[in-house]
Amino acid sequence: METAFYNNRNRIQAPRSYTNREVNIVLISTYELGRQPFGLASPAAWLRGRGHQVTMFDLARQPMEEAAVRGASLVALYLPMHTATRLAVQLIPALRELNPRAHLCGYGLYAAMNAGYLHMLGVSTILGGEFEEGLAHLAQRLDYAAIRNGNGASTKTQPEPLISLARQKFIVPDRQGLPSPAKYAHVVLPSGEHRIAGYTEASRGCKHLCRHCPIVPVYNGVFRIVDREVVLADIRHQVKAGAQHLTFGDPDFFNGIGHAMALVEALHREFPLLTYDVTIKIEHLLKHKEHLPKLRDTGCLFITSAVESVDDEVLRRLDKGHTRADFLEVHRIFRELGMVLQPTFVPFTPWTALDGYLDLLGVLLENNLIENVAPIQLAIRLLIPAGSRLLELADVRCLVGPFDPSALLYPWRNSDPRVDELGEQIEEIVAASEKRKLPRRAIFERIWKAAHDRASVDAQFAVRPVLASRATIPYLNEPWYC
Repeated sequence: METAFYNNRNRIQAPRSYTNREVNIVLISTYELGRQPFGLASPAAWLRGRGHQVTMFDLARQPMEEAAVRGASLVALYLPMHTATRLAVQLIPALRELNPRAHLCGYGLYAAMNAGYLHMLGVSTILGGEFEEGLAHLAQRLDYAAIRNGNGASTKTQPEPLISLARQKFIVPDRQGLPSPAKYAHVVLPSGEHRIAGYTEASRGCKHLCRHCPIVPVYNGVFRIVDREVVLADIRHQVKAGAQHLTFGDPDFFNGIGHAMALVEALHREFPLLTYDVTIKIEHLLKHKEHLPKLRDTGCLFITSAVESVDDEVLRRLDKGHTRADFLEVHRIFRELGMVLQPTFVPFTPWTALDGYLDLLGVLLENNLIENVAPIQLAIRLLIPAGSRLLELADVRCLVGPFDPSALLYPWRNSDPRVDELGEQIEEIVAASEKRKLPRRAIFERIWKAAHDRASVDAQFAVRPVLASRATIPYLNEPWYC
């Protein structure tokens, strides 16, 4: 995929004679992990600050108003991940039918990675990386074209870069018009108490180059800081709106350790009762373990870490930067500190064997981690999107089929069909069990039995009666998908 970049020295300028006028803009999110979308609120602040009329729709929580779409000059779809993009692709025909004159834009990680397919569907402008400035320039460009040509038409080739890694000066997100934080995921405590969870971002991108990560094709090892005062101001607005807990959505909160620690200390001084959660690599949890007590003492309820596998060969292929032993050492440290680790996994890969899956289940059982792992994490299948570093591996190039633009991935099959069949079965078990609101241990028992039956192995499981539906650790009550 050919990409265009710009930086602080090479920014596109509006015509000197240009005078900003109001442009009607609709920003749409289809899915954001049960969170109030930062990817709507942040560009809304940029656009409203320039005098534009912005309407936001988070379709995971509210219906889309057709009248707003019909009246828009620009409709921009936020595409941060695979599921969100698949849903957006289904929506595009309806948007074009409602307003064939509207300029369609796709922005976010998966926009840049799937630019060709989105163009084919009628999306005119694609913005990846740091997208706020690009959206603001696009709105100006459309307005200037309307002044010059009498309509909202624009040039066929976008002047905005496909991917921008420019150092933006972030401003405080504008969440006006989005559903309240109470409408989104809550944190559930072992006591049964529910806390309204807000969401913000203190950084974007990532220093690391994990082969399977969709951030890498866009940021390629670059990460960007959001100014501390901007983050704190965003949190103040959400606390005022009712947030009692906060999720930091940074790909790795410890990419900028100084920024992270100063931020949580300032946060705790101002809001001593506010709890929060973060995502940090196993590698960073070991490297910066001296900072973990400070996270605990400033209100960190749990830390999510993308462990992905307990098979060292799979971890090597994914270029994760940690080993099975590292994961277990972090688990030990967390137990000593009285902290909660929530590991995530990609258990179904081209290299997964049935005995390897049984090994993963055994590690979780032996280390008393069943409650720490959301059941959906035991069903996740490896995605190989456009631009993935996994394609650097010769065996991956040999096993994948042609890129499927409608599915946004390179399809693959495991050499052992029983593994793929088990993956589908686990998905069904998790979906059915969560509809019944079964506790995690009960779901794990079903997964354990299904996996051992598939492998024709005796499913000896130290079954303990599930006496209550409450979890023993805090967790967000909306399971997430990539």
